[in-house]
Amino acid sequence: MDFTSLDSMPYYTQCKSLVEGLGYILVSIHVVPAKTTTKVQAVITNGESNSSEGIGINDCAKVHRLLLPRLEALLQNQDIYMEVTSPGMERHIKNAAEFSLFKGRDVKVWNTEISDWISGVIKDSDEHQLTLEVMEETKIIPYTNIAKAKLLQL
Repeated sequence: MDFTSLDSMPYYTQCKSLVEGLGYILVSIHVVPAKTTTKVQAVITNGESNSSEGIGINDCAKVHRLLLPRLEALLQNQDIYMEVTSPGMERHIKNAAEFSLFKGRDVKVWNTEISDWISGVIKDSDEHQLTLEVMEETKIIPYTNIAKAKLLQL
C-alpha cells in the first residue's frame, strides 16, 4: 500500500481547516474538471475516533455549505457539482496516510507476508508502517506488506 501525504492532495490543505472548524475531519477531497462543470467529492468523518455516532446528512450539508464558497474561490468557477459523504460502513482505505485519521478505529488489513487478514485497532501510523492492537498484543505492519485494508463497523 502506498503512502501519499494528505497535504499533497490538491486543495486538501485549503479545505482541511474549514472542515476541522466544524468538528469533522477531512478524509479526502477529489476535484475533477469537466467540460462545463467541476465535480468535487469530499469525504468527512467525526473528529473523535471513538465516537459511536456516524456522519449524517445534516453533517454533510454543514460541510457542503462551508466548503462550496471556498472551492468556488479557489477554482475560480461558479459551476461546481459537489458531493460530501461519510467514509461508509466499511471504507476501503486507498492511501496509507488515511490510517492516521482513523486512530482508535477497528480495521482489517490483508498482510501479504502471511497471506491472511489481520483485524485490530489502529494505535499509530507513520509514513512507513501501521501499528495495530490485536488481542492485547501490538503488531507493527510495514505498508509494503499491506495489500488492502478496510475500516470495520462493530
